[in-house]
Amino acid sequence: MTDDTTTTVSPTLLDTTVPHSARVYDYWLGGKDNFSADRAVGDAMIHAAPGIRAMTWQNRLFTHRVARHMLDEGIRQFLDIGAGIPRSPNLHEITQRIDPSCRIAYVDNDPLVLTHIRALMLSHPDGRIADLRADLREPATILTAPALHDTLDLTRPVGVTLTAVLMQLTDTDDPWTAVAQLRDALPSGSCLAITHPTADFNPHEMTTAVDAATTAGMTLVARTRAAVEEFFGDWQLLEPSVVPVSAWRPDEPVDNPHAAYYWAGLARKQ
Repeated sequence: MTDDTTTTVSPTLLDTTVPHSARVYDYWLGGKDNFSADRAVGDAMIHAAPGIRAMTWQNRLFTHRVARHMLDEGIRQFLDIGAGIPRSPNLHEITQRIDPSCRIAYVDNDPLVLTHIRALMLSHPDGRIADLRADLREPATILTAPALHDTLDLTRPVGVTLTAVLMQLTDTDDPWTAVAQLRDALPSGSCLAITHPTADFNPHEMTTAVDAATTAGMTLVARTRAAVEEFFGDWQLLEPSVVPVSAWRPDEPVDNPHAAYYWAGLARKQ
């Protein structure tokens, strides 16, 4: 079960008239935890980039693969920032299926996401999960949260996942400094997994999708491979480095790795 020290979310904080990326993703994945505002912008972005549903699934499949690899690296505790609406198998299900003692802290800034995490995500008795409301723009709110320290031991390696979340921070937000603060707080042996949308593969479709999101009041930033690589700082990029998301250690051969407009990578702190 989730930890008793985790954040309590008031339903009054929910604003269903404003689209939120987590709920738009839920819509693309066929979920029911979304509202008309989310579906409207989701449909507009599908019109701009018809393959966007498949791209969303590629992000989820990457999370499954990279979690298994981090387990192979010896990591048994995970920090999932921008967790999104629960959809099985979630990160704790993937990791605890292999090692039930794994511990996972889920972070999101959307009250609806945290409500669902608390209600639906159950840990294996040998492990532990927690949810906390915090914002990547303010890393200290994550790193100093009591629920985080009740769940994870930051003196031991941690696997951090930033899957399709950095796109919500503009360059003015300086996401590179935010991620650097997270990296600096973690010990050697920790790993950082990132996926990020890009216009490198199809500039027209991605630009049109960004415009659709911006018009709806959402932030969506596409970045180049070089800009994504910068998030890893001086950590060691593991093979195959930063590549199209579907080409990162795929379980099956990929016909067209550029069909999903995301870069993906995993790095380890020396």
